Amino acid sequence: MSKPPTRPNSAYPSRSGTPSLRDVVHGVMKIFHHEKESEAHQIFRQQVGHQPKPALGLPQTINPDEETVPGIEHPGSTGVIYCSDRAIANGFNYANSHEWANLGQGAPEVGPIPNAPPRPENIPLPVDSLEYAPTTGVKELREAVAHLYNDTYRKGKASQYTYENVCIVPGGRAGLSRVAAVIGDVYCSYQVPDYTAYDQVLSAFKRLVPVPTALDPKHKYRLDIEQTKKDILTQGLAVVIASNPRNPTGQVIAGKDLKELVSLSRENTTIILDEFYSWYIYPDNEKDIGKSISSAEYVEDVNSDSVVIIDGLTKNWRLPGWRVCWVIGPKNLITALSQSGSFLDGGANHPMQLASLPLLEPSRVKVEKIALQRHFKAKRDHVLKRLHALHLDVEVPPQATFYVWLNLEKLPPPLNNGLTFFEELLKEQTIVIPGIFFDINPAHRRNLFNSPCHHYVRLSFGPPMKDLDMGLDAIGRVVAAARLGGTKKMGHSYKKSLESSSEINV
Repeated sequence: MSKPPTRPNSAYPSRSGTPSLRDVVHGVMKIFHHEKESEAHQIFRQQVGHQPKPALGLPQTINPDEETVPGIEHPGSTGVIYCSDRAIANGFNYANSHEWANLGQGAPEVGPIPNAPPRPENIPLPVDSLEYAPTTGVKELREAVAHLYNDTYRKGKASQYTYENVCIVPGGRAGLSRVAAVIGDVYCSYQVPDYTAYDQVLSAFKRLVPVPTALDPKHKYRLDIEQTKKDILTQGLAVVIASNPRNPTGQVIAGKDLKELVSLSRENTTIILDEFYSWYIYPDNEKDIGKSISSAEYVEDVNSDSVVIIDGLTKNWRLPGWRVCWVIGPKNLITALSQSGSFLDGGANHPMQLASLPLLEPSRVKVEKIALQRHFKAKRDHVLKRLHALHLDVEVPPQATFYVWLNLEKLPPPLNNGLTFFEELLKEQTIVIPGIFFDINPAHRRNLFNSPCHHYVRLSFGPPMKDLDMGLDAIGRVVAAARLGGTKKMGHSYKKSLESSSEINV
């Protein structure tokens, strides 16, 4: 006798296929059940802007405790801001920051490093610099940026960048916001995991319809260019946004893959590349030290290829406090960015733009790149060696950036998820970034436990070596305690606020 047909596997208890309202509600209840079992996750959800949005089909509600000003809605914090707030609740402040190991910071060490040019120590203030600068930036700096890119990536090419292809902006986020503000109603492709600010941009600029692509660690988080081509045709993607080199995985799109990605810009698709880590490349061959990477190398016509490059002094020059960055692209884009900048940010600091000019001289840049790559490669190797000694091998070691994307799944629960690992390290005066912040999830509906980034943390080897060792020592203590059966003391008793540390000044 034949067996009755079995129902196909379904995530919904009542039936297969499209969920009913009952199924959706059941799913939402299940999500809250999981998250309520974790104190670290409850603390995260209590932060304004971090409440999950209603599932599709359920009515939109507003939390009256969060949104007390009519018409205002919290967008949620980026990972670094949330983690800094939680560290402050545990006693961190910028006056005693040397007592903490901040492996969460998305910035490199800013002091002298071996064989690099001297650090800037004073800023001239000519009277003219006290005036507003143009919203596109000082012409001389725009010319210097164009010259540097032509000298580095476009020698011998007929099409060359000019100042008209460059817009100076007050930081990478400002550049990203200016670009987002001038994009029409389009489908925008992004990847998971990627830079945390993309979440806020895709949430705030409603004309961008986000279309995710999950990158697989089994394929070393490689962006499948052939699949991207298919998605452009089948899903009507008009914009692709990505960091390259990749934050947080430390991988890089290079060579043939980068050339093919750029070629998509000649097929009615705009390619937006955040290239802030373009110097942080760690080649195996000594002769390749000092080489950097940019999509500018593969652009055929600087005014017709719709490639948008965002970069600046923040990471490569190790000057995050200067807030001098740039957007490079076709002339027509730059005129649009001038208009969006006039109402978004008003332009970059005038004296700092002038002070930046000598730093972009190509011969100085070559020396800076060689020193930076040797120094940060040594730090990367040191961190990987110490993690290996702790039996925390990195499944996809970084080839670029100054980040390690660390999988915690093999640790005993509850230490095997990023939020709990982060909270336990705060007790040891160490900061890391939980992986969920790199799960670009603009609708904020996904259960945190289902996030592909849930079991990860991002460690930065941007800080000086002394800070790295302090943080790695703390990780060693927490991991050793968990492996010796000390997990009963973990996952709870976290400080919620500064009430017990009211004397701290921040």
